[in-house]
Amino acid sequence: QAQLAESGGGLVQTGGSLRLSCAASDRTFSTADYAMGWFRQAPGKEREFVAAIGPGPGFTFYADSVKGRFTISRDNAKTTVFLQMDDLSPEDTAVYYCASRRSPIPTDQPIDQDYWGKGTLVTVSS
Repeated sequence: QAQLAESGGGLVQTGGSLRLSCAASDRTFSTADYAMGWFRQAPGKEREFVAAIGPGPGFTFYADSVKGRFTISRDNAKTTVFLQMDDLSPEDTAVYYCASRRSPIPTDQPIDQDYWGKGTLVTVSS
């Protein structure tokens, strides 16, 4: 079964940047069949969509709250997806999860995802 492992979280000041990575253990993620996404969950809140990307170039979309500040990308050869986060604010503090679904169409719904990583904590100090 495919596994996802996030890395790159940490503590950063307001206005700073972080780059999250998600490595997939299954090389089928490099095919045209899998969409990838990032979600986050802050303390006491529900898990929410951040960004998603299809298997091909140019098919990305973002939550309004991160649009213009976050960039999702993927390296199919390395079965890795990235989330570049710039201009971070305390409202971005959360555990960030990588997810994937057995479809080339990315979605913003947690229930649509088939695989999840264990998450990486991002803390933004004011």
